Order: sequence, then structure tokens, then C-alpha cells
Amino acid sequence: MKATLASRDLVLVGAGHTNLHVVRMWRMQPMPDVQLTLVSPFGSATYSGMLPGTLAGLYEPHEMEIDLHRFTSGTGIRLLIEEVTGLDPLKREVSFADRPPIRFDVASIGIGSVPSIPEQFAQHPQVLSIKPMATFRLRFQSQIERAVHRIGKQRPVQIGVVGAGAAGVEVSLCLEASIRRLGIDAEFVLIDSGKNILRGYLTRTIYLARTELERRRIQVRLDERVTNFENDQLLLSGGESLGADIVIWATSAAPPDVLEQFQLPKSDDGFLSVRPTLQTTGDHPVFAVGDTATLVENRIPKAGVYAVREGPILWENIRRTLSGAGELVPYKPQHGFLSLLATGDGRAIGQYKSLSIHNRLAWNWKDYLDRKFMRKHQDYEPMSDRGMSSPDASARQKPATDASSSSPPAMRCNGCGSKVGTEVLSAALGRLDVRDHGDVLVGLGSPDDVAILNADAGLPDLLSIDFFPAFLDDPYLVGRVAALNAMSDVWATGGRVLGALAIVTLPEGRPSAQEELLYQLLAGGVRELGDVEATLLGGHTTQGPELMIGFSIVGTTDGKPPLTKAGLKPGDHLVLTKSLGTGILLAGHMQCLTHAAWMGAMIESMLVSNVGAANTAREFAATALTDVTGFGLAGHLMEMLDASRVDAKLDLSSLPLLPGVAELVSLGVRSSLDPGNRHVSPRVMAPSDSHEARGVFDVVFDPQTSGGLLIGVPAEEMSGLVAELRDSDLDEARVIGEVLPMAGDEPTVDARG
Repeated sequence: MKATLASRDLVLVGAGHTNLHVVRMWRMQPMPDVQLTLVSPFGSATYSGMLPGTLAGLYEPHEMEIDLHRFTSGTGIRLLIEEVTGLDPLKREVSFADRPPIRFDVASIGIGSVPSIPEQFAQHPQVLSIKPMATFRLRFQSQIERAVHRIGKQRPVQIGVVGAGAAGVEVSLCLEASIRRLGIDAEFVLIDSGKNILRGYLTRTIYLARTELERRRIQVRLDERVTNFENDQLLLSGGESLGADIVIWATSAAPPDVLEQFQLPKSDDGFLSVRPTLQTTGDHPVFAVGDTATLVENRIPKAGVYAVREGPILWENIRRTLSGAGELVPYKPQHGFLSLLATGDGRAIGQYKSLSIHNRLAWNWKDYLDRKFMRKHQDYEPMSDRGMSSPDASARQKPATDASSSSPPAMRCNGCGSKVGTEVLSAALGRLDVRDHGDVLVGLGSPDDVAILNADAGLPDLLSIDFFPAFLDDPYLVGRVAALNAMSDVWATGGRVLGALAIVTLPEGRPSAQEELLYQLLAGGVRELGDVEATLLGGHTTQGPELMIGFSIVGTTDGKPPLTKAGLKPGDHLVLTKSLGTGILLAGHMQCLTHAAWMGAMIESMLVSNVGAANTAREFAATALTDVTGFGLAGHLMEMLDASRVDAKLDLSSLPLLPGVAELVSLGVRSSLDPGNRHVSPRVMAPSDSHEARGVFDVVFDPQTSGGLLIGVPAEEMSGLVAELRDSDLDEARVIGEVLPMAGDEPTVDARG
């Protein structure tokens, strides 16, 4: 069955508790003919309820994190790891700083709140906002290490916590417990402008918290505002100053600055104004949830417990909005809720109705509830097959119908009849910012059936093509990687890219859906082409069973002799510019095994251009050059050896691996192309003694997507080349082997160590 693009788009902005409920429900019952996109600035979402316990060392960091890559893998959900910069409800677009906007039919905004930190403190390195929670632990760890290194044993590290609400009290107690266990001498002070801590809590609960703060020697300063911070001194409104090496800001909730760019009604507190149905008051198909929203008819505190309870209401109202069936249902906030504050010592302060306690029972109950919540969102088992034949989410959708007709589309032809219609093509190309440069006489600026280059500038002497199925659900990212991967062949000859022709296969669907997908793909490619002053010359689009993209590259050596695979000489050293393992990581991703941090590192590596490394290789008299892509390191190295008629010795201990690759190899994860790449293994002498070495050896057959360069360089140039590569941010560049005279009838690789 052919894939069909969804005709409607649901976009979740932010991975807060409420939006993640929608993701969880979608995993179990996706809506037909709808593409779900989740946008988050981080690959993992932090569960706020477990952050204090993690700070206290009662949980491992991964226990409080929801891995969005694994949670969405295999579900058809499109995950974008990006910072949102605005939302236009009239255009129905979500915008970003570093990529084209995406469209939506229905959107839900759940980007939370931030502490109301004054502007003069916001950029101070020693002032740490409690949010974003995803990065707070590492930010605090970095600052405490610096403080300890700077102060030594001269005096205690002084830590000020501004804000004595639930967050400030809980963080103070949990950090104090953690630092004490680490043997660090520290003093804490908790500062608030109010008359008491835990505003809104029962008198008994406040007493229990004050008693614990006193027992732990955490000073409390009330009815004071922080007016300045300089020279490790906090200036208070009463005129007194307090020493502080680190300041943690945990005051009441304020709207994130980016909400100003959301063209939606705001309440008087600056948050998005919503009705009881969680729909914004601006009569748009946009919902706002959690701390991001203020209910105009029933204001509630900014607390995670409300966000969790809003989840089922949001899911139901999104379904009704997209189906057009039934009135939206109202959210009715609970009047009271169980509050549990960790104290970092295996106990918690609990409040429910008129009851207040502080004991291990309260902690055990909190721990049970938090782990129960996380079990629902850390279920990373691969989803059952829903008929998807493409990495694109649309693959599971039923055949779309045209908006003006209830009849299914006519049977598609193959051959030229499978081409994408001119309406889709023209609309997508019209949205691209493509400028023909001086070497292009006829390109997309004035389209024709062929691109015409300026013959007076010298004929192009380099041609290459690369094409693959989409490997992730983010089309813009796939377009960027596809362009870099294709251009790398030209750079590996020491050449310059002039332009490219795109080759795209789109799943069937409505013209508007095809246009948007094609635009996002090509926009990613155009970005990378533009970075090297090349242009998109044209291309060809067709329809097929899965999303595919590639580029045919036109380049030139500008009259210089090209670098090839055939120049290796005995005594040369082999330098690799990027870490290995993209094939293994992508295979693990399909099995929901590749963690968010590993995915992030892999994508970052894929987006590193090889143009700078290729230019540097020529400067240091490289004797041979190739890029490491689909055939893996072993296959591409063997091509160099065959062309040069030499042998090579490979140092497996020097091979740089991407994060997570070793772990996945130990689980037996391999790319589907791995067996095919092992056809060269009879000529590769493998290690036999070390299990670890055998694991690294397997990676040499792993196919790479947008991999690095493999450079042959004379011994006397080796150190200079590696140093220059690392100075240009290729930190993983290293020498991995040496070229030897050919000892037998055909070249071999000795990887025995």
C-alpha cells in the first residue's frame, strides 16, 4: 500500500505534561488523516516532580527524563528539536529562528513559565534560573565546581535561593542534602519578599517546613527583596548585603519572553488567555495548557498537578476540533490536591486538605506517584506496525480526498505519470529563497528544462549524485543532511560546488500537503547550498511509496588537480575527521533504543560540513582523500587501498565513536547494510582477543550518513593537519592508521592491534 500524506496538521508546541498526554494517547490511537508534530527545544523532557529528588541524589538523572526521540520513534509523530520564536494564528504558522515556519490546522501551546527574574540578573553567570529544568542540574553542578575550586577551604560556599515558595523550599532542602553528602562545606540562605514561606499553604505545613529549614541551618530572610548582585554580594531592599557565590532564582511564575511573539490574547499576567475548554480566547483553533495558560473564568495556581489533569481534556477537545464532532468539553480544576515536597533525606512534607505530615511515608507516597507517572511516559517499546512503509508520519494515513470531492483520487500512473503536479512544484519552489549566482545563466531564477552555466567561467568538471530514503521524520533536517552528504563527494576531490539538481519522491496526498513537505525538504537543501555559495539549479519530483531525497551535484576544481583515492604511499598516515556509528544509531532509533543525547550528538555530527576539512587536507599536501559514507570505513578505505595498491594498518583503539554506539553494538544492533558492507571482510584481519576491540571492529562496516573524510597525509604533515582540523572545531579528528607496502597479491587491512 502506498503512503499517503495527511491532509491536516496538529502541532504541539512544548513537551510539558499536558502535551505529552496527547503524545501518549496518540501512540495508542492515532487520529486518521492527521500529522502530529511535537516541537521541543530539548530531546528530553524533565518531569518537574522528580527534579528535587534528583538534585538530592535520590534518583539517577535519567529517571526524571522522558526521552522524546524514543517516545515518538515508530509512531509517525514528527519530532522537531527547535526553539520556537512565534506563532501566527491567522497564517496558522509556528515560526523558528533557524528554519522555515511550519503550518498547523490545530495547535496546543505548553511551554511552561519562567521565574520572574529581573533583567539585571538574567545574564549573570552565577545566577541560575530554576528553569529550564532540563538543564538546571548541569548548570548548578558546573557552578558549584567552580565555586569550590575558587574558594578552596577558605570558607563555606555561600548559596542564596530567591523565592520561598514550594520550588524554593524544596530545592533548598534537596541541594543542602546533596552537598552535605558530597562533603562540601556550604551555607544556604532562603530569601523571599513575603511575610512567610510557602504562601497559600496550611499553617501546620509552614511550621513543618520552617522547622526542617532551621534543623538544616538554612537561614530564612523574609520581607526582603534582592535589589542587586555584584562582587559575590546580594544587596537586599533593607540595605543589608549577603555573601553569595551562587544564586538560584525560584520566584513566582512569569511568562516566557517568547509569548510576546505569539499573536494571541494575553491575560493581565502576561500568559495566554484561555476559556474553560483550554482554547485561547481569540477564536482560533489554538489551545494553551499548563503554566502557559491563564483560565479567565477560574484562575488557578501555576502548578504541575493542574497540567497533568488537563491532559485528558486537551486530548478530547483536539479530537473534537479536528473531527468537527460535538461541543468542546470544559476543564474543571480540582479544588484541592495532594502536595508533597521532598526534603532530600528520604522524607517529604505532605499536605492534603487539613492534614500536614513530614515523614518517610509521605516520601514513599510521592515516590510511588512520581514513578507511576513516569512509567506511562518511559514506555519506549516499539509501537506495533500500523501500516507504515515510510519514515514519514503520513505513511500510515488513509488515501486522502480532494477538498472539493468525497471521491478518492484517481489511480496514479508510474513512469512520467508519477510526477508531482505543476501546482505543487511551482508553489513549493516559489517559497524558496533561491538566487542564481554569477556562474548560472539559467536556473530557478528563470526556470527552463535545463540549467545553463556560464561557459566563459570554465566548464564544470565534477559531477556526483546521492539519493536516499528519509531517515528521520523532520523533512527540513533531512534536506540539510541530504545536501551535505551529496556535496561531500565533490569536496573530497578538493573541488567547489557550483549547484545542485534535486531528486525527490513524495508520498501521495493533497497538493497542499505535498507542497509543504517538498518546501521543507528543499529549504533544508537550499540552506546548505547557500552556505557554500552554490545554488539549487532545478530537479525532478515524482510520487512513490516513501519519502526520498537526493541531489545531483555540479562542481569544479577551478583548474587544480583533483584529489583522488589513488595517491596513498607507504609511510602515509590515515586521518579520520568525524566519529563513526550513524548507521548503528539510526538502526537503534528504529528499535526505540537510541537515547535522546545520542540522537542529538549524531545529528550535530551529520550537520558538520566537510568543505573546511577538504580545503585543509589540500593545504597539508594530502596524498589521497575520500568521504566515509554508505560503504563504511572498511569499504571506503579498501577503495583507497585498491586504487593505490598498498596495505594499511588500522588502530581500532583510535577510532572515534559517536556517543551510544558502543552500547548499541553490545546489544547486537546493526544497520541493515552492515552484512553487505562485510564483503571486504576477507581482506580485513580482525582482532581475536579483546571483546571490546571486536565491538569497535564491527563499527568499521557501519554505513555512515554525512560521515567524515578519510585523508592520507605524509608523516611529516600529520601533526599539523590534525591540529588544524581540531582548531576548526573538528574535535574528533585523529590519526587512525598507517599505510604500508602491499605484501600480497591484493591490498589488505591489518586491524589486529
